[in-house]
Amino acid sequence: MSDFVTEAFTLLAVAIVIICLRTAARWIMVGPRNFQPDDYLMLLACVVYGLETGAAYMVGAWFQGLANNAMTDEQRKALSPNSKEYRLRVGGSKVQVTGWSLYTLLLWLLKTCMAVFYSRLTAGLINMRVRIHIAYGLIAATYIATVCSILFGCYPMHKNWQIHPDPGNYCQPAVSKIDIYVTVVLNVVTDIYLISIPAPMLFKARLRWREKIELLVLFSGGLFVMMAGILRCVLILTAGANGAEQAGSWACRETFVAVVIGNIPMIYPLLRRVARHAGLYLSTRGSGSQSDPAYQLSDGDASGYAKRKKFRHPLSLPADSQWNTTSDEQMMLPTSRQQPPTCTAGDGDWDTSSHTSHGGGIKVIHETIVHSANKDPGV
Repeated sequence: MSDFVTEAFTLLAVAIVIICLRTAARWIMVGPRNFQPDDYLMLLACVVYGLETGAAYMVGAWFQGLANNAMTDEQRKALSPNSKEYRLRVGGSKVQVTGWSLYTLLLWLLKTCMAVFYSRLTAGLINMRVRIHIAYGLIAATYIATVCSILFGCYPMHKNWQIHPDPGNYCQPAVSKIDIYVTVVLNVVTDIYLISIPAPMLFKARLRWREKIELLVLFSGGLFVMMAGILRCVLILTAGANGAEQAGSWACRETFVAVVIGNIPMIYPLLRRVARHAGLYLSTRGSGSQSDPAYQLSDGDASGYAKRKKFRHPLSLPADSQWNTTSDEQMMLPTSRQQPPTCTAGDGDWDTSSHTSHGGGIKVIHETIVHSANKDPGV
């Protein structure tokens, strides 16, 4: 138990530091007045994570890892309601219900934060708005379903800590199969959908292989959360009498991974900027907009300009975009004060009126710079 306590509170401390770094990065890049809903939701997630860790600690330290599972009918019948073990098992079962609720709330808060982040990343892409709205609906629906399985999978509620007679597996919160299966399935489904949102943009992005790998690592972190959730499910089901402790310990580990993955995309641009200023990061700035023919415009070539006057994904911009020094803020900038350009995520032409708008994030800013550099009379 002492090893788990050290591990759990170490993970909690690291998670708090990461969330503080994320908040500081957002403060530096956009200022507190431009904080978005995910910035506040992440602070709430920090509190929930602390409560979840506390619940996991209580299971082992206060209730000795006991709950109303892993007992034979004879043991249940012989256990006196006035005994210490009876009180420990009842208390441990109640904490298990609380732990499941906190665990679910934390995971779905982190999913919501990612959905809000993607909504900013894809601002101005008409056909991506629908996918973002679906993400919000999916997160809400799956959270309600998961909470209902925890609270109403065993009815009435007091059977969740009933000792005798045996309430059945569904009313043993430490190892309840309905809680485990519903949570892990819906968790995986929502994570897969969230990962699929930036995937098309990444595959079509005109970036160098190193930059694509960086983005791939950032946006595919949900895979690690899914693997942790599945591993937690398997270990709980095979832990036997230690199922209660396994449930609490693996919940902390899985949610820690989710917290890290949910905050890295916000911290990464600031860390990259610091590394560049320190001379530790090799930038491809010089080769992005100058040598790449996809972004090089010929002087006086009106037809060439017209052909290249097409929409490009936010991830398809030159090296001086998205993750580089001059535009680190742009990816995270809210678009509430300006309207993003109306366009689609395909390769079709987009309205020339959007060339003068700055609300579409980094896309418009970089197009304007390129045009002014070539002194195109149409801009």
